[in-house]
Amino acid sequence: MTGSMVEQPLDEPTLLVRAQEGDVRSFELLAGRHRAALYRLAARVLGDPTEAEDALQEAMFDAWRRIRSFRGDSAFATWMYRIVVNRCAGMLRRRTPVPVEEPAETPAPDSPERAAELDAGLAALGRAVAGLRPDLRICWALRELEGLGYADIVQITGASEDAVRGRIHRARVQLAVVMRPWR
Repeated sequence: MTGSMVEQPLDEPTLLVRAQEGDVRSFELLAGRHRAALYRLAARVLGDPTEAEDALQEAMFDAWRRIRSFRGDSAFATWMYRIVVNRCAGMLRRRTPVPVEEPAETPAPDSPERAAELDAGLAALGRAVAGLRPDLRICWALRELEGLGYADIVQITGASEDAVRGRIHRARVQLAVVMRPWR
């Protein structure tokens, strides 16, 4: 029989077991499958691509160091989200809040002034999100930007479902208040 054998990609449980046995390449493959989503979360929570990359690299290192302690109580992706969230939360705690300014008059639709106002509104929203407490920002980003359900957010953050719902509600209320002048 002629033909070449094509190596099939390993499934997640196999990669996980190999990584827990110390196989760096298996861990890289496993973590690499989730890297884009984890980076996107870090960038949304931190609001800075460079900081997000730093947070992700540090989280990957944390995960590698702790891979043997992963028990499988949740999905590997959920475990990784939690590590990234914890890393981002630590970085946010070390920051100082940025004030949000009020908008000027409302220009005519479809004008360059209107386009500039929309850009300013998006920038104000970014600053408003940056002004949220880290626990509120993380829950809000996981729900509103990543589209995760409450059960997943509970597992990622380690907070109760009531706490998660409360944090998302408080974030929405605070953002609505800050962004009211931009409506």
